Amino acid sequence: MSRFGKNRVVVTGIGIVSPVGLTRESSWSSIKEGKSGISQISLFDPKDCACQIAGEVKNFSSTTLLETPLYPRGKDQPPVTQAVAPKDVKRMDRFIHLALVAGVEAYIDSGLDEARDQISATEIGINIGVGMGGLPGIEDTHNTLRDKGIRRISPFFIPQVIPNLAAGQLSILLNTQNTNYCSVSACASSAHSIGESYRTIQRGEATVMFAGGAESVVCALGIGGFAAMRALSTRNDEPTKASRPFDTGRDGFVMGEGAAVLILEEYEFAKKRGAKIYGEIAGYGATSDAYHITAPLEDGDGGYRAMKNAMSESELPLDSIDYINTHGTSTPLGDIQEALAVKRLFPNAQNLHLSSTKSMTGHLLGSAGSIEAAFSLLAIRDSIIPPTINLENIEPKCAETGLNFTPNTAVQKPVKLAMSNSFGFGGTNVSLLFKKVEH
Repeated sequence: MSRFGKNRVVVTGIGIVSPVGLTRESSWSSIKEGKSGISQISLFDPKDCACQIAGEVKNFSSTTLLETPLYPRGKDQPPVTQAVAPKDVKRMDRFIHLALVAGVEAYIDSGLDEARDQISATEIGINIGVGMGGLPGIEDTHNTLRDKGIRRISPFFIPQVIPNLAAGQLSILLNTQNTNYCSVSACASSAHSIGESYRTIQRGEATVMFAGGAESVVCALGIGGFAAMRALSTRNDEPTKASRPFDTGRDGFVMGEGAAVLILEEYEFAKKRGAKIYGEIAGYGATSDAYHITAPLEDGDGGYRAMKNAMSESELPLDSIDYINTHGTSTPLGDIQEALAVKRLFPNAQNLHLSSTKSMTGHLLGSAGSIEAAFSLLAIRDSIIPPTINLENIEPKCAETGLNFTPNTAVQKPVKLAMSNSFGFGGTNVSLLFKKVEH
């Protein structure tokens, strides 16, 4: 137990599938180098849409054989040899495929498979946040209904598309028998999943939690819906330059897809089994604007309070913050409000760097919080602040804050305390705080 009378919670495994890489390390390498994963849409024909670009996961396979079989049910039971068996591919929408691959990578990274004799499956839970679920599958099934009739709807349609089946399928695959659910809160979904999983372990209700998010809605309904709201960038002729948080030339966000899963563990259990530790969760703040379905409060107060709550829980001084992975979507209003909120809470943080990795990945919607939490932890591990690319002319109202948005090039510096912000439609706000664990 910590001095707060709650269990300490650390991160021991990370799995990532993203527009900039198919694994944790390949994704992180691209982020450090400032490489964009935005390109022309290939998953459907977008010729009639105002937005024709997205951050797609390229060359992805969910059925690749694992280098070493996994035994989450014990050596006397059949092993897990791939994230998705070929016979099951069509039974799951793409967001579930992404979640399973990221979840398996996180599980392998954590070393938990070798420690399953030290922990009961009933002590391991899961919460995979998903913002929209299987929109491509819904679109395809609607086309089948229209063209071939109601009797041609697949019996797998419902479990293929409902959001909680990312968690459900991963739970079945890796034998997690504690809590099993899905946080759905728009673009804060996976940040909530991490925060609520943190609380679950703090309270002693689980020892290990799979926490993260998955999203894949690069389809006519998804892109077309956001384009109809005029929320997306239309810089179709320059895809890699379209996502430009905090820049005067920003004209909307670029949609991305992908998944990221973290393995959260109670600190004493992780230490006892000799697990490597990426960092400790030091604070979690969640608030509501109670203002508007899509626009943030003009002064960024909801985000400010989320960050303040996370810092208050940590009991660390405000000037100890080193890095904030901002929500930073590249929208006209949101970027300014977040910058104002950060400056309000951290007026004297001289060593503070901010950046938006969405400038490279695009906005992964329900999975944004998890991948950005992962990048924050990797920044702590490697002492590197990832850049905000395409930041050529900083928005004047952001420039007035005097904050360092880490334009275009990564910065090598120690990172002991990092924050990840995620804000979503409906006025929901989450801040996660991670700190380096000194061994």
